[in-house]
Amino acid sequence: MSTPTIDRAELARQFRTFIDPAFVIEDDETIRPYECDGLSMYCEMPWLVVLPETVEQVQQAMRLCQEHKVPVVARGAGTGLSAGAMPYAEGVVLSLAKFNRILEIDPLARTARLQPGVRNLAISEEAAQYGLYYGPDPSSQIACTIGGNVAENSGGVHCLKYGLTVHNILSVEMVTVEGEKLVVGSDALDGCGMDMLALMTGSEGLLGIVTEVKVKLLPKPEQAQVVMAGFDSVQNAGDAVGGVIAHGIIPGGLEMMDGFAIVAAEDFAQAGYPRDAAALLLCEVDGTAEEVQEHIEQASNLFRSFGATSIRVSQSEEERALLWKGRKSAFPAVGRISPDYYCMDGTIPRRHLAYVLTEMQKMSEHYGLRVANVFHAGDGNMHPLILFDANVPGEFERTEEFGGAILAMCVNVGGCITGEHGVGVEKIRQMAIQFDDLELAQFHALKAAFDPDGLLNPGKGVPALRHCQEYRSLEHKAHTAEA
Repeated sequence: MSTPTIDRAELARQFRTFIDPAFVIEDDETIRPYECDGLSMYCEMPWLVVLPETVEQVQQAMRLCQEHKVPVVARGAGTGLSAGAMPYAEGVVLSLAKFNRILEIDPLARTARLQPGVRNLAISEEAAQYGLYYGPDPSSQIACTIGGNVAENSGGVHCLKYGLTVHNILSVEMVTVEGEKLVVGSDALDGCGMDMLALMTGSEGLLGIVTEVKVKLLPKPEQAQVVMAGFDSVQNAGDAVGGVIAHGIIPGGLEMMDGFAIVAAEDFAQAGYPRDAAALLLCEVDGTAEEVQEHIEQASNLFRSFGATSIRVSQSEEERALLWKGRKSAFPAVGRISPDYYCMDGTIPRRHLAYVLTEMQKMSEHYGLRVANVFHAGDGNMHPLILFDANVPGEFERTEEFGGAILAMCVNVGGCITGEHGVGVEKIRQMAIQFDDLELAQFHALKAAFDPDGLLNPGKGVPALRHCQEYRSLEHKAHTAEA
């Protein structure tokens, strides 16, 4: 990537010719909140922050930056957890916060057209009047935006049955690095040619700027209930997850928490979790009243057969919401008992859940760092929370090393380094563990086809090929030292 051919002051002046001057930010105090996303250990101050209000302004902004070789990092609500929205030092943060309108809801087609700054939860709130809702529900759904969900391919607690973002969107309007407006995807059940929509979903702002999203809406199920099961061992809980799926029950959500996370969440949300349990499963089934009753009974019996020490079934919508509140509050709950925490995001085959959790506990003892486990057990998407204190010299570096070891283990058992948080800066070293040089070269070729000068979100997602052998060498040394 070449050096910008314009200085900061002149770039700001030119932006102010087509964007409201109040929303071209260049003073350090006002820029400071944009220096990081939800992974606040990685920070960088950009040259400028701009907040356009129209697609035409986004197009002009991209043309200006492309002409002068200025890097651009698109930003939604900043709730990401991989430093994917961390600014570039000599670049622009293009905030889409003003693109916050629901453009249309079509209750007959069960679709919604949205600007990228619309909050995830706001979609379901608006669609509720038609008996509809939007399926993916990340824990940050009260704040995270649909544009960010597309960038990271977010899921949530109900992704097992209803899928990730990629399964719930129909089309995306985007602006290229040259300022051209494109639409990828269609309403057709079968589209011909390359699946550009899947390529854009999870591309982490590396290929274009999302300016509109069309999503599918789902009818609210007639009934939904949650079975909460406590277990006296992680092994039994892990086996029970596979047992439910093997029995042919596809829960709306199937979540697991370990003992540490259970106590933290219960202290915070007072959801009635069994504090003495070593592991907890939350299994939600939905559908017709008859179907739900049958599956609740089957799931309860299955959990007992796998050694559940306690079973509780929600008896009202309020109780169901409370049980989920505990799970969705797990991250802030853990934040109350530690100065800092590092939220990981690796995915593994379900059959390895018990093994991976056991190995993770050994790693916890090796690194001298506590870890709380909260994850989407149904699809194997784990979110270990490593607790640390950034004020203790060397502790963050040890935390990073611990996190890298967890991701390497995920790959070793046949999983991958991310399920929904993205690669960003955080996992870029582990890309060289999961992918070989030929595969990484293909990623670079795709990037170059959309962004030949590397101006969109540079330094994220895909490591430079020249660094891959170095990363692999470092990882090999780390594993050798552990052995």
